[in-house]
Amino acid sequence: MVDEETERSDPAKTDTAEGSPAGQDLREFFSRTRSFIRRGERMGPSLQRTWDNHRDEYLVKVARGSGHTTVDLDARVEPAEIFAQPAPLVVEVGCGTGTQIVHAASTHPQTNFLGFEVWIPGLAKTVSGAVQAGGLPNLRLLDFDAQQAAPVLLPAGCVDEVWTFFPDPWPKARHKKRRLVSPGFATKVVRLLKPGGLWRLATDWDDYAYQIRDVIESTPGLANLHVEQRPEEDDPAGGTHGGFAPRWEGRTLTVFERRALRDGRIVHDVTAQKIPEGEPLDNAVLGQGVAEMHESADLDGLS
Repeated sequence: MVDEETERSDPAKTDTAEGSPAGQDLREFFSRTRSFIRRGERMGPSLQRTWDNHRDEYLVKVARGSGHTTVDLDARVEPAEIFAQPAPLVVEVGCGTGTQIVHAASTHPQTNFLGFEVWIPGLAKTVSGAVQAGGLPNLRLLDFDAQQAAPVLLPAGCVDEVWTFFPDPWPKARHKKRRLVSPGFATKVVRLLKPGGLWRLATDWDDYAYQIRDVIESTPGLANLHVEQRPEEDDPAGGTHGGFAPRWEGRTLTVFERRALRDGRIVHDVTAQKIPEGEPLDNAVLGQGVAEMHESADLDGLS
């Protein structure tokens, strides 16, 4: 059984940056249920050498908070200061061993990529992949919990796309509260995205796919781009509800997806768009009208 783990920060500290979590109950914000369990940090000699020799090229140095995976409330990251080029910004939440983000950064050099990951060997493998690719100046990494760190570190409206591929499904009923994609996290994503920006998600667990779809469609400021598409008979919202995207061609086939397909599970994609201020928020109307436009206007040819 996994015990509930929380990390606390000093509630007397405040965050005053524009668009940051100021005004929230900080005790609730920082006494949180984490969506991950910290795994071991041991690495083989070769990977350790690569990590030691190259991590400073990719890992963004940020002041830590009271928890090892939290950032100090006064810490900030300006994308223009950590990347050599001004370019569209993609943030991947939970980049694992880096298969997706390294592939994307190496094949789309005119886009900047920022990955959040708390598993150090995974970050080391990401760095190793970047080194093997010949070096990727458009890739940066943060070893923090994105739920807490992203809204503190990043300015509002600075991200063109957020990727959340195969987040931990926490399949046991008593653990589902740990799932990353929730109304609270969706609100943070809305803050980070530019108007018209995209949030791409994928999971191989049916009930999590329905949860993700429902979160997207109930979050102010987001529209599901594939309303009523790909309905399923077992959908608890009804056999005609749908709301799932086609598999995004920009998502490389990772070990997680290979394992899901091997085990006979269905992979669901969901794509959400941040609605520009003043636009209608009716998913059923807007989603149908803008899906084709955004499928043909992806960043730097990522589709």
